[in-house]
Amino acid sequence: GGIGWIAEHWFEALQSAGIIAGLILTCIALRQDIKVRRISNLIAVTAEHRDIWSKLYQKPELARVLDAAADPERTPVAQEEELFITMLVLHLYSVFRAVEGGLYLKLEGLEKDVAMFFSLPLVRVVWTKLKPLQDEEFVRFVEACLGGS
Repeated sequence: GGIGWIAEHWFEALQSAGIIAGLILTCIALRQDIKVRRISNLIAVTAEHRDIWSKLYQKPELARVLDAAADPERTPVAQEEELFITMLVLHLYSVFRAVEGGLYLKLEGLEKDVAMFFSLPLVRVVWTKLKPLQDEEFVRFVEACLGGS
């Protein structure tokens, strides 16, 4: 019966149990690794975000980028403003790709934040220049955010 089978095949049963336990432990370790990687990515993205936005404190003249009343027709976008906006767009692209790839958790309110930023007059001017150079999927994301604002 059952005891005879166990006595005869105990080694194979033990090997199978060991393999199954190993697979389960590997799955647990992979899940933990994914969590750690996402937290590590969050820390890296936060540091990059802080670094870019700290430029506003270092160069107060960049504050015009965030001015909803700025008139790019009257006072064109300055080179430093364009560079600052470009850095923010590249940062957003990195976050977008990380979220799409599952390497970063989707941020609450990201679409609203994108819509508010890309609705600013100077940002719109620079985005018009940058858009043809961007990944189509990223452009669709930004444009969808703008459509929902």
